[in-house]
Amino acid sequence: MKLDRIETFVVANPPPRHGGRYFIFVRLTTACGISGVGEIYNATFGPDLCAAMAVDMFTRQFEGSDPHHIERMWRRCYGAGFTMRPDVTVMGVLSGLEMACWDIVGKAADQPVYQLLGGKVHERLRSYTYLYPPHGDVYPDPSLPNVYNDPDIAAEVAASAVDEGFTAVKFDPAGPYTIYDGHQPRMEDLWRSEAFCKRIRQAVGNRADLLFGTHGQFTVSGAKRLARRLEAYDPLWFEEPIPPENPADMAEVARFTSIPVAAGERLTTKHEFARLLEAGAASILQMNLGRVGGMLEAKKIAGMAETRSAQIAPHLYCGPVVAAANIQIATCSPNFLILESIGRFDGPFMRFLNEPIVWENGFVIPPTAAGLGVTLNDEAIAQSPYTGPELHLNLITEPVAP
Repeated sequence: MKLDRIETFVVANPPPRHGGRYFIFVRLTTACGISGVGEIYNATFGPDLCAAMAVDMFTRQFEGSDPHHIERMWRRCYGAGFTMRPDVTVMGVLSGLEMACWDIVGKAADQPVYQLLGGKVHERLRSYTYLYPPHGDVYPDPSLPNVYNDPDIAAEVAASAVDEGFTAVKFDPAGPYTIYDGHQPRMEDLWRSEAFCKRIRQAVGNRADLLFGTHGQFTVSGAKRLARRLEAYDPLWFEEPIPPENPADMAEVARFTSIPVAAGERLTTKHEFARLLEAGAASILQMNLGRVGGMLEAKKIAGMAETRSAQIAPHLYCGPVVAAANIQIATCSPNFLILESIGRFDGPFMRFLNEPIVWENGFVIPPTAAGLGVTLNDEAIAQSPYTGPELHLNLITEPVAP
């Protein structure tokens, strides 16, 4: 079996755009006609350039190879150009190609990928949802009350999610995040964050965990100030409280608070996650399968986490193929905690796949189909090209005013 060709697809995520502005899919096909799909989570460059990078990497490192030889191809990409170090762009592209290889290998064996990475551990996977605007676009007018700045609206949305079956909800009211972070939280950010936790806890009681998200906004001392206010509401985690560059600083926050620290959506490879674990910086690892270096790399990270009593909670702020890969890794990982979902996986987010992701009463049910269990809907993809100038996510480019 030899890899023969690659196709790339840059698609606009339709409103309400849960999961980002666009998705980058790849499809690899072998000379014997077996196809596999993957997704690149790469927000550093424009999506068309990332797709071109995938073609270049495939041509140099994958074409003509046996898709089973994942370790060998992974090392070729990691060492290409005399790098041999974590690189978020290289790893994003590699993740999509590696994911597609696993899909091919699973289809050739007529087995789900999780059966090839240790076998099914979990019959169902607990999931959580972000608190999105109940109506309209994911990017509302920030000058108006909305789910991101109004604790009463957030509490209503949280209660509705719990009524649907979710047993955990995530929200991030801690204020702006910029290219100049970390910064000290403003007093308004501290008060708003505490108000969110208080109102949401009142709304859901003990029926759900609170997942407090930040995006690396704060200094160590600022994160401590915020954590102290939140502890009374017993969140399940405090997500990425400081920028991700320095695990030792994040470990200082982790030692200060009783709230478990979760981190990892911006990290790549086992090497960066090893430093996180060695420092004691996080006890919940949030690798994103479209960025971290692929499925085998994620499985290695999950195994490393076991040795430090850490758990995994695969991150998802991208498309449905990464969601499918996250499900495979979660299913075969003993230390799986919870899975990020895009609502109930039942909206426009899923239009680019031919198969559903099965969500029942707060849990995702692992598929039994071979490979990743999904295929691309070419017709829907052709109808939704992304032509916008913006990146998948953007930081504010001015410092936060005190």
